[in-house]
Amino acid sequence: MTQLLVIREYIKNFYTKYEEFIVPLLKFVLGLILFLTINGRMGYMAKIDHVAIALVAALLCSFLPLGVMVFLSAMFLLLHTYALSAECVVVLLLAYIIVLVIYLRFAPKAHLLLLLTPLLFVWKIPYAAPLAAGLFGTPGAAAAVAGGVVVYYVLAYITGNAQAFGGGESDTMLQRFSDMGTGVIENKEMLIVVTAFAITAILVYAIRRMSINYSRAIAVLVGTLADIVILLIGDLIYDANFSLAGVILGSIVCALIALVMQFFQFNLDYARTEKVQFEDDEYYYYVKAVPKMAVAVPEKRVKRITTQRANQNVRHSHGKGKTRK
Repeated sequence: MTQLLVIREYIKNFYTKYEEFIVPLLKFVLGLILFLTINGRMGYMAKIDHVAIALVAALLCSFLPLGVMVFLSAMFLLLHTYALSAECVVVLLLAYIIVLVIYLRFAPKAHLLLLLTPLLFVWKIPYAAPLAAGLFGTPGAAAAVAGGVVVYYVLAYITGNAQAFGGGESDTMLQRFSDMGTGVIENKEMLIVVTAFAITAILVYAIRRMSINYSRAIAVLVGTLADIVILLIGDLIYDANFSLAGVILGSIVCALIALVMQFFQFNLDYARTEKVQFEDDEYYYYVKAVPKMAVAVPEKRVKRITTQRANQNVRHSHGKGKTRK
């Protein structure tokens, strides 16, 4: 445990020292992964389906706020969708408008969650999104996670039916638009996941704010169980065809990931908890103080021996030898 704390302190000190370089680098890496993933999974517009375009966009995002990355990723998706079908653009644009209205109302600063949630679905660890939102965000962060879920499922529906949407005739345009809108709105799996993730994020936030020992670890465990239960109940009611093993195993893996993130971000020493009481003219206060767990990072000291000092030591040793004789 001590060794892990030392590693954590090394990482924190390194980040603090080089933050002005690390933050742009991380934003560049995230943007590059995001744009390459969009091009790789869609790729309908050949003009922007190039590594060079993704590199330029990621480089631009590295020096600008995360909101710019949200905007550019939306532009990439809309351009690819436009190359596929005009109806797809309209449906995707309507989905974006709904997401942005809710997102800007409840979580205007949770850009990272909005970007990462669809990526976590691609990486097969989507259940980490609501846990991270509850641990590190506010109740409004649930809106950002829900928005990311909607965007992912709309895009999944478009890519899954790309051949049908891209090959229709102009006289069936209205019908295709109607079919697509109905397919997105009646997607039971999407509705269940949105509900489960939103409830999980709010539940995790509520528990980790409680004044109990190990509240954050308990929040992760309870949130994981709640997420599994809601998904499985929704599957039983609406026959959404969730994989039972996938939901359980994926949730366990994501819970471990959330606990690791929590360890590096916020770790308390509950063995040294103090309860303090004091008062002023108007109130009496009960304060519970829990110190953060930290260790002193050992400093490496390099002892330099100059040539002059080494010669002096040698002469001194020879002098001692002659005295003994």
